[in-house]
Amino acid sequence: MIELQEVSFTYGDGPPVLNDLSMQLPREHIVAILGESGSGKTTLLNCIGRFLSPQTGRILADGVDIAAIDEVAFRRLVGVVFQRLHLFPHLSVIQNLMLAPIQVLKQKEANTQAEALGMLERLSIAELSEAYPANISGGQAQRVAIARSLMLKPEYLLLDEPTAALDVQTTGDFANWLLDLMADTTFVVVTHDLPFARAVASHGVLLEAGRIVRNGTVDELTAQQMPRQGMPS
Repeated sequence: MIELQEVSFTYGDGPPVLNDLSMQLPREHIVAILGESGSGKTTLLNCIGRFLSPQTGRILADGVDIAAIDEVAFRRLVGVVFQRLHLFPHLSVIQNLMLAPIQVLKQKEANTQAEALGMLERLSIAELSEAYPANISGGQAQRVAIARSLMLKPEYLLLDEPTAALDVQTTGDFANWLLDLMADTTFVVVTHDLPFARAVASHGVLLEAGRIVRNGTVDELTAQQMPRQGMPS
């Protein structure tokens, strides 16, 4: 379990973006982090992913402060897929998947290639193995980015606005795909897409001005003073 204890973060001399946040992210769930633009959603994700360090408070993974965890061990614990995906344009799809296991985990190339092909097959995009990011669709790129993160077998995978570039049909397919993967990893999804959150998340947290104003099931959150069609991104 990942636990936040009174976490606060401020950019420069500005007001707090996160303000004494305390919450738990249980395993084997899909957790939605909801809130309007500027509520602190992405900053929270970056703190959990250790790209930002809170000025106060602690973030624990199974009772251990994440700041004290070795970098390689941490990246196997927590993976992140950013909204821009950050696929390497000069590498093919399968090369994108193989890079981290070979460079970070020092796995053998032949074993890694077989594992990468198996991952692509499982996600029904095996035909894209030799394609380059510029030549695949947004929905396909989203799957490749998540497949690449899953190659490190993280216990938690953080997704930043994963449906922002997807159409309605692809979003529905993506939701079903996440539900199928829930047994493999715990997803923490930052999103403003309420229908998507309702479709996939078992639990949700609503942020407002850097504070948790409600938490519970997504249906409970969206039934209280929140528009049914979504919020600004």
